[in-house]
Amino acid sequence: MKIITVKNVHSFAKSQSRKFDKKIVESIINLVQKDGDSALRKFEKKFNGVSTKAFQVSQKEIKDAYKSVTPEQVQAIKLAKARLEKTESALKTRLVKIETNTDGIKITKIFAPLGSVGCYVPGGLARYPSSVIMSVVPAKIAGVKKITVVTPPNKQGKIDPLVLVAADICKADQIFKVGGAHAIAALAFGTKSIPQVDKIVGPGGSFVTAAKYLVSNVTSIDMLAGPTELAIIADDSADPKLVALDLISQAEHSSDTSCCLITTSKNLAYKVVDFIEKIIPTLQRKDIVAESLHKNGFVAICKMSDAILLANNLAPEHLEIMTKQPKAISNKTKTAGLVLLGQNTPSAASDYLLGTNHILPTNRFGRSRGSLSVLDFLKIQTSVESSKQALQKIDKYLSALAKAESLPNHYEAVKKRI
Repeated sequence: MKIITVKNVHSFAKSQSRKFDKKIVESIINLVQKDGDSALRKFEKKFNGVSTKAFQVSQKEIKDAYKSVTPEQVQAIKLAKARLEKTESALKTRLVKIETNTDGIKITKIFAPLGSVGCYVPGGLARYPSSVIMSVVPAKIAGVKKITVVTPPNKQGKIDPLVLVAADICKADQIFKVGGAHAIAALAFGTKSIPQVDKIVGPGGSFVTAAKYLVSNVTSIDMLAGPTELAIIADDSADPKLVALDLISQAEHSSDTSCCLITTSKNLAYKVVDFIEKIIPTLQRKDIVAESLHKNGFVAICKMSDAILLANNLAPEHLEIMTKQPKAISNKTKTAGLVLLGQNTPSAASDYLLGTNHILPTNRFGRSRGSLSVLDFLKIQTSVESSKQALQKIDKYLSALAKAESLPNHYEAVKKRI
């Protein structure tokens, strides 16, 4: 990892922004929209080396999956599900019907569940049963009627057993063996095998993220949840080994993750880098970790006010604060997808069992939203009811506004009623 002394925070943060190639993804989407299932088979063969006959996972496949997982893994899935359910249910109970009455005009707002959603679960270099939990559980609590899971198969054309078990435990309605940008296109437009959905949620690599962006004019999406991001703000009170291990834990996702340390301590910076260099040769997934940290990782040395400013400019997916007073720093950080306070709140734990959702905004979208939640699966349904007397009370103001906007027929439509 390179060590940098940051002097101009804004220009440095700007240099770290990511871009993705939309042209290739756009061609994939267009072909799926045109050819449906045949395009999906073509792309599964091209990208995954899989010849797919039936996309939908059968009940027998789900039943057989339980034979390939351990009781401890099943219990871990159930515990993660229960903890997230507790968090999301607490939020759902606060979303009550709102009614107002102003001069006889009654307005009602309710939180109505979406009809259908597609949950993308990544595959490839790792398996992610936890992402099944994070997307399906809040959808279920919201009351979504039909939940579709799509996830890439392995080279044998099969879905990881633990992913299938997680989807079954969380009560997904249907599961399909397809991944990548073409899976996103299938959910957006629908094919003979895969139904069109009202909204697509879930994390993915750069192609999946680009595909979600490109289909967002056809179907709703949750956010751009691309390759993992972790920033750590630390001072000289932080344990360099813990800092290093946290950076490594997120770097192992893929070679395009972005992990950094922002510190006031030059001593900490060099200790962290030194420990990482020594431990990498002993790691599992060492090639991925090494490439990720070498290509995208950095250590920024600056004063604390600039550290906070840099973190707010980067708006990372995860922000760990490992300082003497983490809450004081947290109060000044407003843009991270998830803030993790103190020495004993590693992002690796939040990926599984802390009760928070690990589907988070990346690429600086933490400036405008937080983690996936029950809110993503609800729409605010508004209804309004007026009376002739209510219209009479606002008659002259309606006339004034309609004339000001040169839309006289707006007022005529009201005038006829009164």
